Amino acid sequence: MPNTKIAGIGYYVPEKVVTNDDLTKIMDTTDEWIQERTGIRERRYGKKHKETTTTMGARAAEIAIQRAGIAKEEVDFIIFATLSPDYYFPGCGVLVQRELGITGSEAGALDIRNQCSGFVYGLSIADQFIKSGMYRNILLIGSEMHSMGLDFSTRGRNVTVIFGDGAGAVLLQPTDEPGKGILTTHLHSNGTYAEKLAFINPGAHGGYHAAHQEEQVDYHYSDAEYGEMFVNEYMVENGYIFPNMEGQFVFKMAVQKFPEVIMEALAKTGLQTSDINMFIPHQANLRISQFVQRKLGLSDDQVWNNIQRFGNTTAASVPIALCEAYEAGAVKEGDLVCLAAFGSGFTWGSALIRW
Repeated sequence: MPNTKIAGIGYYVPEKVVTNDDLTKIMDTTDEWIQERTGIRERRYGKKHKETTTTMGARAAEIAIQRAGIAKEEVDFIIFATLSPDYYFPGCGVLVQRELGITGSEAGALDIRNQCSGFVYGLSIADQFIKSGMYRNILLIGSEMHSMGLDFSTRGRNVTVIFGDGAGAVLLQPTDEPGKGILTTHLHSNGTYAEKLAFINPGAHGGYHAAHQEEQVDYHYSDAEYGEMFVNEYMVENGYIFPNMEGQFVFKMAVQKFPEVIMEALAKTGLQTSDINMFIPHQANLRISQFVQRKLGLSDDQVWNNIQRFGNTTAASVPIALCEAYEAGAVKEGDLVCLAAFGSGFTWGSALIRW
């Protein structure tokens, strides 16, 4: 049975840089406040009406495909991970196929909604397809355009200051080289606290889940109103149409689950934290990454962080950081690379790769 290797990798971030000082002009915050809590100094925003989650994903994919040394038409399956799709439906998988100009191949396209863990989940899915022999050239994309759906007011600052736009992609292929490629992946979820980090409206729930939460929410709409609209005035006035997060709760869960799932992967392969050449964490919060680094006893040279410059790009953050590390020469042939992510759902996962 073959292993799965990353044959090509690429990333794309928009040109527009938005600093913390830029945000202070539209909401009550400071550069010091943002950096102290998140480590973020700046992030990128796409061009409205000219860039989308799909187009950014396509730009990253083109680089990955070129580096893999194959023609675009040879891609036989697409996996697209995002929480900010161009459309409610159809998903970005078919849209990126069209953007790349490879609809003639009629390759399958799968959209996955695992938010911050999306790329790691997608990596595991692709690994199974390649090991089974079903596909040979799988394009995996993580892409986000958060700037189109954030609350740019003081009310929304706790969430808005964190997120940025960007995309990363890998082209995955089988390899018969012993000990190379994806060694193991581990995926987990727990939906108990789903609303602690969520984008609830618009949605088709009609308030159903409120009855199952400890802190019940009055969604303020009747059956008749729900039948007529997805969004009402009360939702808009109270910020229910934007992402919401209980930051301290998410932080506590993340610093618990990150190390657990990493140690699970190491135990599976009989390796130690000292064997890790490069740890690429999901760029959720610099404080989380630093906590996990200390917990695992890793040096600064063993961890790649870029949230300071790009913010949290959720499904795109792991491939962007991995590609940056690769381009900088921090990931080399034979290195053991550990990927890990934790996010909304909650979902979390890890992967070990022998480069």
